[in-house]
Amino acid sequence: MEPISYARHQFPPEIIRHAVWLYLRFTLSYRDVEELLAERGLDVSYETIRRWVDKFGSAYARNLRRLRPRPADTWHLDEMVVSIQGRRMFLWRAVDSEGEILDLLVQPRRDKAAALRLMRKLLKKQGFAPTVLVTDKLRSYGAAGRELRLSALHEQGLRRNNRAENSHQVVRRRERKMQRFKSPGSSQRFLATHAAVHNTFNLERHLISRRTQRLFRAAAAQQWQIATAAA
Repeated sequence: MEPISYARHQFPPEIIRHAVWLYLRFTLSYRDVEELLAERGLDVSYETIRRWVDKFGSAYARNLRRLRPRPADTWHLDEMVVSIQGRRMFLWRAVDSEGEILDLLVQPRRDKAAALRLMRKLLKKQGFAPTVLVTDKLRSYGAAGRELRLSALHEQGLRRNNRAENSHQVVRRRERKMQRFKSPGSSQRFLATHAAVHNTFNLERHLISRRTQRLFRAAAAQQWQIATAAA
């Protein structure tokens, strides 16, 4: 677990952690978080909150990913169009059969090379290959899988890939709130950080009882406390 140092900061770690959590957990702007903190008597500017997110967000995300259980071995891959500085880009994303976001990659093209980059990144980060790979009918996925010599069963079709299609919704909400992403690098960093927080707190409440929800919510809060604890 990566230790988090809050040295030389005016505000205590509890406030910093809470501000970053509010921004990453909910569809809020930096000014929204500023207003929520002000309502509690905390005078923190939105620029300070932005710097906290930039500084601590990626470290929090790395720690949260280390606390996650091993994902399922059925992977859903899909790509979506995002506009960055007026340029058409593609956000390649992978989720497992339970909705866990495995990885993502911002690329300028929708081709075999981009699919290869995503798959190689996935295999390196997860440490194992899937048994089932579900994609749309883009032929780049099949070509990339053959080059990597994956033995996974490859299922294709829009309806079969609804899990990945639905997972784009949370990205679209953030994209609208942020008035589109500002650069490929910043969007990659933010979405990777946001994915780790989303995985931790996404409880799919419609599928579980209220009692189970309370247990899962408490477990998610404990993971957050561990991942953001001061060194």
